[in-house]
Amino acid sequence: MNQHQRAFLDSYLSTLTDDQRAAIPQVYAEHFCADEYNANECARLVAQGIKRASCSLKQGYDLDQEPLPKVGRLTVVLNWQQEPVCITRHTDVQICPFNQVTAEFAALEGEGDGSYQWWHKAHIKFFTQYAHEVGATFNENSELVLEKFEKVYP
Repeated sequence: MNQHQRAFLDSYLSTLTDDQRAAIPQVYAEHFCADEYNANECARLVAQGIKRASCSLKQGYDLDQEPLPKVGRLTVVLNWQQEPVCITRHTDVQICPFNQVTAEFAALEGEGDGSYQWWHKAHIKFFTQYAHEVGATFNENSELVLEKFEKVYP
């Protein structure tokens, strides 16, 4: 986390009590997606309260030996230029096979036209490409990490 991102986070943390700060299990600063347009669009959707969920390929966490997100996690949402846009707090984290993701979850992602059909097509394309790039595999039964969150700042 760079100095500007840290200052943004500290502005939010200063509004919390000591107990609230102590209860935060993880803090990250990151952007969504793997390209500039989608990273900026997702940051905008989160800032507007439209995007309230995201998902990722569980195998990516396993390959990177990265811990799964936890409820209560704070994320400084960045745009492609690595500038802070807002902060979210995770409210739910679940593991789910790709082919069992619900239309309700797809709608919470807030992207495209909000339909399950759009979500399904876009995520097959994204996860197939991502899996190829990192040496993973992706199919309809691949496990996803489903994350729900709420915007908490500003």
